[in-house]
Amino acid sequence: MAALALMAFVLVLFAGSRWIPGRSVQAAVTDDTGTPRAYRLNGAWLFALTASAVAGCWLRAPRVLAWPDRHWGELLLVANVFAFTLAWLLFRAGRRRTPAASRGPGWRRGLADYFYGVQPNPVWAGVDLKFFSYRPSLIGLFVFNMSAAAAQYTAQGSVSGRMLLYQLFCFLYLANYFQFEGGMVYTWDLIAERFGWMLVWGDYVLVPFFYGICGRTLIHVHTPLPLWLGAVCCALFVFGFWLFRGANDQKHRFKTGGATTIWGRPAETLGGKLLVSGFWGIGRKLNYTGELLVYLSWTLLCGTGSVLPYLLPAFLLLMFVHRAHRDDRRCRVKYGRLWEEYCRRARFRMFPFVY
Repeated sequence: MAALALMAFVLVLFAGSRWIPGRSVQAAVTDDTGTPRAYRLNGAWLFALTASAVAGCWLRAPRVLAWPDRHWGELLLVANVFAFTLAWLLFRAGRRRTPAASRGPGWRRGLADYFYGVQPNPVWAGVDLKFFSYRPSLIGLFVFNMSAAAAQYTAQGSVSGRMLLYQLFCFLYLANYFQFEGGMVYTWDLIAERFGWMLVWGDYVLVPFFYGICGRTLIHVHTPLPLWLGAVCCALFVFGFWLFRGANDQKHRFKTGGATTIWGRPAETLGGKLLVSGFWGIGRKLNYTGELLVYLSWTLLCGTGSVLPYLLPAFLLLMFVHRAHRDDRRCRVKYGRLWEEYCRRARFRMFPFVY
């Protein structure tokens, strides 16, 4: 049953991505002919339709909505099988398309190709798989979150203040992603990463299951939310969201519009390539800092009864630091001395005066 449910969920979203109308945008990613690839932005429709279905279940059959939470372990197992299998199919397809001479010999090269992927942007049935996979990932997280709320409601007859605030934070974060889905076409993942096990497992297992641990933890947290803690969590979420979304929006407007106004002034650049206005003149990865604060606001709602939810911000901190170093190496090669000048202007990566 869990396997059928997961496959149906992914296939319905895939069909929707293929056939639901949506605005198209061109990306920095190119196809095999060097032409910029166009992406259909219909994720907001898929998220809205899913949210409507979830709302209907909540009103008519909350026990049905609680099903994913009750079968969380089975779904986790099936999702892992799905992710490992999809990564293997992508590995085999990529190897058939990529000349052997360019891959390098030996089993280590093969293991690296399976882990990181061979092709950067594989397309199946007209759908870019890397771009698509964010949809079952984040919409799946939304479904698991709402399932946790339904499980608490069916067991206790009410939803706690901690759970309500958590659901509000998560809904705003996810809805905002799909509202500004077009910004994804200029992200590191879509432009620079290959699509292999690392991203596949992250999309289909890590995000919906690991990121949803806070929701599952809150089912069993019965201590009322102190006013001071609620205020702290709200402040962290608002500030982190402003920092995360603001930095990404400034970068997106610069990439798509060239000359733009940031904080009331014309955008300043280095060589017309590197933005040094707004957040990007303060730190090189403040968008990571903002996103980390958003996740920390979720976690603090869980209190101190379990260390498990705190593994999420700890993991994200390590991942963001590692990714910042990788991006720094890539940019040093791409921009050369211009990047050195940018690092002197924006001295900090993620935490001013610390890192």
